Amino acid sequence: MGMDIKQIQDLIKFVSKSGVNEVAIEEKDFKITIKTNQEPTYVTASAPVAAAPLAAAPQPVAATPVASAAAPIVVSEEANFITIKSPMIGTFYRSAGPGKPMFANVGDEINSGKVLCIIEAMKLFNEIESEVSGKIVKILVEDAQPVEFDQPLFLVDPR
Repeated sequence: MGMDIKQIQDLIKFVSKSGVNEVAIEEKDFKITIKTNQEPTYVTASAPVAAAPLAAAPQPVAATPVASAAAPIVVSEEANFITIKSPMIGTFYRSAGPGKPMFANVGDEINSGKVLCIIEAMKLFNEIESEVSGKIVKILVEDAQPVEFDQPLFLVDPR
């Protein structure tokens, strides 16, 4: 089939305007790859938060693996933590790049609006900001791991 020169030019214009860094099209007898030199686009998004339910009575704590998306969150009986969840599917990063400082660590005091992590989705790097103030008590995801929508990322002790 192939593409004529006009279609290729239109595709190049579209790719440059769309902000995509790379497009590859491959058919039986035709292959084209278009790459741009654009920097990755950063988008700021706020993470939804869900308050942990109040425990009426102490409940036994089960050991659950953190990496499992279906694992329940273990909430301490003596504190009511707020869970900060992922607003999207993507890859979780604790810093802006290799060798750069972490956005947030266990024990850090955070305020509303502080960037906690980046989630990369479709070559877009989305800064996830806290909507609550408090102290980070647990980070539930390892750096550079995939996350699902609504997956718990951080536990925060609101003070």
